[in-house]
Amino acid sequence: MTIAVTFLPRTAPAPLPPIAFIGGGNMASAIIGGLIQQGTPANAFEVVEPFEAARTKLAQSFGITAQAEAGEALSRCAVVVWAVKPQTFADAAKPVRAFAEDALHLSVAAGIPSDSIARWLGTERVVRAMPNTPALVGQGMTGLFARSDVTGADRALVSQLLTPTGELLWVDAEPALDAVTAMSGSGPAYVFYFIEAMTEAGVEMGLTPDQAQRLAIGTFTGASALAHSATEPPSVLRERVTSKGGTTYAAITSLEGADVKAQFKTAIRAAQKRAAELGEEFGRG
Repeated sequence: MTIAVTFLPRTAPAPLPPIAFIGGGNMASAIIGGLIQQGTPANAFEVVEPFEAARTKLAQSFGITAQAEAGEALSRCAVVVWAVKPQTFADAAKPVRAFAEDALHLSVAAGIPSDSIARWLGTERVVRAMPNTPALVGQGMTGLFARSDVTGADRALVSQLLTPTGELLWVDAEPALDAVTAMSGSGPAYVFYFIEAMTEAGVEMGLTPDQAQRLAIGTFTGASALAHSATEPPSVLRERVTSKGGTTYAAITSLEGADVKAQFKTAIRAAQKRAAELGEEFGRG
């Protein structure tokens, strides 16, 4: 018996509408770079970046001519991505508002509440995103919250825009973004901290710095990949490596004796608390 197989053509993502970026630093460059790699032309972007060095870098990297201040060119953009420092958001919003009344606004500025963004820009079509630095290599983890006026099509557009940076997670309640900030937003620093400690320990045990660092980074990379693909929870994966009386058991027993897990959880809660405080501080403008 002959079976006929039809291969359907892979559906390419729909072309993106013109997109504005307010701020042209690392996070904006990560998003722009990912979209350009997927075929979005450089002329689809409008970028407002006050610093000349950053404008030069955008021109060299992507062929984008960024502007030093907001202007009429923003009016053509269906989406405005806010990639500014939290403390500058309120002032940056004033000149942009007149040119972006009908746009969807996506903020990647840490901590600024959507109530403040909606007030500053005069629109309820606001999405907040909390990305992290692995987005720079397409391995990011981004938490997202949408206000009630954001449509399903708006959400799909935001997802299409951010997918090149890594994984996305939508949350239903905005306060959950403080937890996202504490976990994945600040999380890369925790991983780097443990890599530092493992590297230092390796050197103290006689390895070269390069050997110790390669072992530390490779271990985190491999363990993360295994945790990502496994059906069992991390606790089970840990138990499989921890034979009673063995080397791993000695290490885990030492960590538990020092109450490292509880201290680590306390540290993450401190980051969550600080995220909420920053939102209150920078959202007053």
